[in-house]
Amino acid sequence: MVTVQRLALSCLLLVCVATPCVAQLPAPTQGPPQRSDQEEKMRREQEKRMNKQRHEDLKKDTDKILELATQLKDYVDKSNENVLSVDVVKKAEEIEKLARKVKDKMKAY
Repeated sequence: MVTVQRLALSCLLLVCVATPCVAQLPAPTQGPPQRSDQEEKMRREQEKRMNKQRHEDLKKDTDKILELATQLKDYVDKSNENVLSVDVVKKAEEIEKLARKVKDKMKAY
């Protein structure tokens, strides 16, 4: 049979043993670790380079779309209502693929 004194002594012993363990736990951090000014500057510069490269890629892709669209118009102008060449279909598919690529790049940022 467990006496009240034994129960109290067990609880006291448990508190004495557990208290140092709790005190050694690391304190919870508040939010993400702070970046140094140098790291923040490097991150911003990298973002600028990435945005510049993305913009150059978009310009190049849209120039290519314009070129392909002009070629497509020339093919269509040369054909008649009864004949549609395979080149016309291929150009249209190429334009569509490139336009989707441009659209996805624009959505990503």
